[in-house]
Amino acid sequence: MWRASGIAGTFDAWSFGEDPDGLAALVLCGKKTATASAYPVYAAECEPLPEPGQYSVILNAREEAVCVIRTVAVRVTPFDQVTADHAAAEGEGDLSLEYWRRAHRAFFQKEMAQAGLSFDGHMPVVLETFELVYPKEEP
Repeated sequence: MWRASGIAGTFDAWSFGEDPDGLAALVLCGKKTATASAYPVYAAECEPLPEPGQYSVILNAREEAVCVIRTVAVRVTPFDQVTADHAAAEGEGDLSLEYWRRAHRAFFQKEMAQAGLSFDGHMPVVLETFELVYPKEEP
């Protein structure tokens, strides 16, 4: 997919959370333009945060390439200060902040426990905004 996109440079390849297929489908239809991750997991694994301009190949549950996105913006904010606008940009559920908090609290609790960490409602989260760059539907 990377070669077919015609984009030069480097990329990371990864899948979204607990529903890689469903979340990748939301990206493809233009409904999902943001994501969130637990900052303490990046720190524990000594992983660098995403950066604007970075490309990612999004994988499905079978680890097959589905699309290419480009990170537009990255910010770190406490979990309890994530905005309704960001929640809606994630494209999940009913697009509400309440849904986002409920779903992400459950996901982050599991993810943090797997890393030997504890979830905290004030913990920092990495909020990433991105754009779909391949395949791109023509108007």
